[in-house]
Amino acid sequence: MNSQIAGSVLRQIGPHLFSTAAISRAAATGGTVHSLLAGFAGMRVAPATWVASVRFAGTVPETVDGGEAAEKSGSAADGSTGGKKEKAVVSYWGMAPAKVVKEDGTQWKWSCFKPWDSYTSNQSIDLRKHHVPITWGEKLAFWTVKSLRLPTDIFFQRRYGCRVMMLETVAAVPGMVAGMVLHLRSLRRFEHSGGWIKALLEEAENERMHLMTFMEVTQPRWYERALVFAVQGVFFNAYFLAYILSPKLAHRMVGYLEEEAIHSYTEFLKDIDAGKIENVPAPAIAIDYWRLPPNAMLRDVVMVVRADEAHHRDVNHFASDIHFQGHELRELPAPVGYH
Repeated sequence: MNSQIAGSVLRQIGPHLFSTAAISRAAATGGTVHSLLAGFAGMRVAPATWVASVRFAGTVPETVDGGEAAEKSGSAADGSTGGKKEKAVVSYWGMAPAKVVKEDGTQWKWSCFKPWDSYTSNQSIDLRKHHVPITWGEKLAFWTVKSLRLPTDIFFQRRYGCRVMMLETVAAVPGMVAGMVLHLRSLRRFEHSGGWIKALLEEAENERMHLMTFMEVTQPRWYERALVFAVQGVFFNAYFLAYILSPKLAHRMVGYLEEEAIHSYTEFLKDIDAGKIENVPAPAIAIDYWRLPPNAMLRDVVMVVRADEAHHRDVNHFASDIHFQGHELRELPAPVGYH
């Protein structure tokens, strides 16, 4: 009697709870699907288990032939499968990754960025510019950054590959934090950001790409990875609190941090030129991201990264100046795409 009542209820509410398209699709691919109209009569599984098996039957990854995956999802993971078994997700939503090709017709192999995200670095920027600290807050920001450099010099010494790894994991945090805070503020106040959210998130992404590039050159040791984990956890929370309390000092500190980054990359170049660090071929990801020539070397990569850091220095000092002059960032257009 109870099973008949349950079956009657399911007949009424089934269309509202379950996707029949997903069920029919799972049946077509060989999945086990119970009829919604059968109720629980004769079933030996718990109702919750049965509901879960039906509801998510159309969303599990399946192993299909390369040709079949291309036929169902519109794209294959690799065009040279030749009938080889591959793990592919058949999308119920009709989503399929677009195939992107380079200018020479070869397939674009990077999923972390696309050709329209790449650019030619402007290396004509003045690397010697420096903001002289005037107020007590600026002096605090300046000497905080200087004090953080001391343990870094002691730990890494002149192993600039590992130093860069640490530097970029820290440098990619401020843009993300500031962009997040401005994003939430824009939502709360129902106001535009002047493009500053995009500019700061663009900075964070650019710094992350620096890290992805140097990961190809330097493989960090386990204790260096542990150090990065600890430093990022402390720095993220400290910078978030600093940005809430005083955005002008937070941006000023990042400007000084970028000045130190320029110095570190300059020392990196000196060691490459002196032969202390081998000038190996540039990683493929760097060649595509900065549109470097195919025969680019490590020195070329360090040059464009240093130029990026100089641009980030200018953006953050500019943002701090806006606050110091009594304005909000949204009042002045952000330098989107400055690097």
